[in-house]
Amino acid sequence: MYAPFFGLQQEAFSIAPDPRFLHLSVMHREALAHLIYGLQAGGGFVLLTGDIGTGKTTLCRCFLEQVPPGHRVAYLYNPTLTPVELLQTVCQEFGIDTAPADTVKPYIDALNRFLLDAHAQGQQCLLVVDEAQALSAPLLELLRLLTNLETNERKLLQIVLIGQPELRDMLARPELEQLAQRIIARVHLGPLTAAETADYVRHRLSVAGLGGEPPFDRRALALVHRLSGGVPRRINLLCQRALLGAYATGTTHIGPAIVRQAAQEVEGSARSHTAPAPRAALAGMLVLLVLLVLGLGGGAWWWLHARTPAATASTAPSGPAASAAATLAAPEAMQGFANERSAWSALAALWSLPAGNKAEVCAAALTQGLACHDGSGDLALLRRLERPMLLQLGSGVPVLLQSIGPKALSLQGSQGTQQLPVALLPAVWPGSFSTLWRPPPGWLAAGEKVGPETADWVFDHLQALQGQASGSLAQRGRDEALRQRVFAFQVGQGLALDGVAGPITLMQLNRAAGIDEPRLRAAEPGP
Repeated sequence: MYAPFFGLQQEAFSIAPDPRFLHLSVMHREALAHLIYGLQAGGGFVLLTGDIGTGKTTLCRCFLEQVPPGHRVAYLYNPTLTPVELLQTVCQEFGIDTAPADTVKPYIDALNRFLLDAHAQGQQCLLVVDEAQALSAPLLELLRLLTNLETNERKLLQIVLIGQPELRDMLARPELEQLAQRIIARVHLGPLTAAETADYVRHRLSVAGLGGEPPFDRRALALVHRLSGGVPRRINLLCQRALLGAYATGTTHIGPAIVRQAAQEVEGSARSHTAPAPRAALAGMLVLLVLLVLGLGGGAWWWLHARTPAATASTAPSGPAASAAATLAAPEAMQGFANERSAWSALAALWSLPAGNKAEVCAAALTQGLACHDGSGDLALLRRLERPMLLQLGSGVPVLLQSIGPKALSLQGSQGTQQLPVALLPAVWPGSFSTLWRPPPGWLAAGEKVGPETADWVFDHLQALQGQASGSLAQRGRDEALRQRVFAFQVGQGLALDGVAGPITLMQLNRAAGIDEPRLRAAEPGP
């Protein structure tokens, strides 16, 4: 109903567990990595717990979409059964034909034959049990017995248990100690942070087809986090109602007032999930404000003492961040490079390339088997990539990233290197960057994409990193095998998950494989 009004192709905040809408926070990436590790480890139990609405089922469905060929999967979503019913359901999910029986033995025998036959065919079997907190201790023990069948290398059945936090308490009981010892990976999903909540809302709107800025302003997003507690399901309910409320009033802008009204309609009271700000948090904000006023240390004074530019018609953030962003807008304050040529020449020197403007440096790079890349990201991506790059600041001033420390970044401009507090980066850097990198063999010849030569290189390096032997990619089921390996690597590196070996993924693979490329220098110790 509201979707076309906001330029969406579908509803953005359905509570159905659609993997397409899964937004992988750092916590979710770690959880997915543990699930994939459990799949590759060869048996035992993997435990995934989380509070109601934190995305356990959605994450599991995303995981199941990444299960490579050669796996047989059974999904059990209603475990409130008797032992006989449980085994009967597991057999049905695996496609095992069994005659009705009154005891568990015929079903266990059938499962054992099935597991041995699958192993003989080179296949692995995975059982996923959702809402596992509903299992009784005897049923959990029965599942443990199913994992007893094993070879010298691996167990023939892997089991993923998904449930609410009380499942962890159950597994801590003495009578379930044997099962607990077979858990090879434990993951717990908690609520999202304020920043992750904002990213989550933007992500779902983008997947739903939004092409421009989200209708929620910053204050509305902050209130969504506070009222929802960072729980994705509550976020969905609140945002869904807020969009309906805005649609009903004919406005495409959603501020705090609409969010509060939505909360009253969804929860009954906007105060029900609003917690008072802890004293420590208030003290922290006061300290941050004082630091901003004083310059956050001697090395950053120049970032905060530039003259304020003339006011513009654009909307700016409020509070300390707005003040910092305004004072940083003057080019003189940045002491960045005077022009594109000097900025690109500084980057080129790190790669032993001749000085020049962007076009000249990129052309020279191609002759040396290198390539330029323009991208966008955030501080977390800069830390992960750990490579020198040109950051295009909001004022248009280019600076060269030299190092990232816990509290400050070293940025080079025409007057040398100066420090920018990490806390101020979002206020002055929109997220665009440029860098140089060393593509793998065949990348440039294939038109800067993954051709056969690059695919073999990527697959073999990923195999080597995991301690596995290489072989002919054509014999492995090339496209799917490569996608699965790349996806698993992206999970481990905290990158965007698409299973595609693009420039960012390949840069990280270079780093992991020890390919010689310039890196950020070690950060100088703070005062």
